[in-house]
Amino acid sequence: MNGKICLITGATNGIGKATAQALAQMGATVVIVGRNPAKCAAVVSEIKHTSGNDAVEALVADLSIMAEVRQVADQFKAKYQQLHVLVNNAGGAFGKRQVTSEGFEKTFALNHLSYFLLTNLLLDTLQASAPARIVNVSSDSHKGAHLDFDDLQSEKGNFRFSAYGRSKLAVVVFSYELARRLSGSGVTCNVLHPGLVRTGFASNMGAVPSAVIGFFMRFVALTPEQGARTSVYLATSPHVENVTGKYWEKSKAVPSSRAAYDEATWTRLWEVSDKMVAAVATAG
Repeated sequence: MNGKICLITGATNGIGKATAQALAQMGATVVIVGRNPAKCAAVVSEIKHTSGNDAVEALVADLSIMAEVRQVADQFKAKYQQLHVLVNNAGGAFGKRQVTSEGFEKTFALNHLSYFLLTNLLLDTLQASAPARIVNVSSDSHKGAHLDFDDLQSEKGNFRFSAYGRSKLAVVVFSYELARRLSGSGVTCNVLHPGLVRTGFASNMGAVPSAVIGFFMRFVALTPEQGARTSVYLATSPHVENVTGKYWEKSKAVPSSRAAYDEATWTRLWEVSDKMVAAVATAG
């Protein structure tokens, strides 16, 4: 990965941090995104030390806020003219419905809209750097979910059991549409399920659910390094250099949910997402 520039979101812990560590060890220039400045600085220092690679830096942003997503893109492009690998990894699960300052339900904003907006803002740089790769982290919890275009903001039904799966289905659908739009451009887009991994993603679910999930994960879940393997594989392997529009698990292409293959849904989600992020840009 010498000479390659990689941007990884949600990279101050868990899968994202392990992905950044692996790419740095392979010689890539690594830019991580996290929302806590002190944590970002500590992780950058740690990765530099353990990888022996000084080409590691951080951008600070809360990616559930679209204005901050735009800032990340602007800051990255101000310094770098190329981007060879974009890993959209940031995500979270929340125990109750929260609305961001821009009016979006937080799960949908962080898990889907941030991927959609950041990727689109960086597409020109990715295309200018081709061959380049986009790697989107989803979850097998997208299976069984459906996109209710009358309720993308999860105002109805059981929030705790629907919002996360819906947001992860949106990631798969977005990835398929993006791969279609980028066909022949030299930029690939793939989406993955990392497995059940011991990370802090469920820490916002509330004290009791978080404790139960944490206890369970200690015994059955993968380490972050194990969970990052598919992300690293899709970001680096020559075997997938020209492979695009696939859903991956354990570094193998596997079927996603049937709902994710509806091409009318691909187009509609893209159009709706575009209007959502454009609306807050205009308001801002």
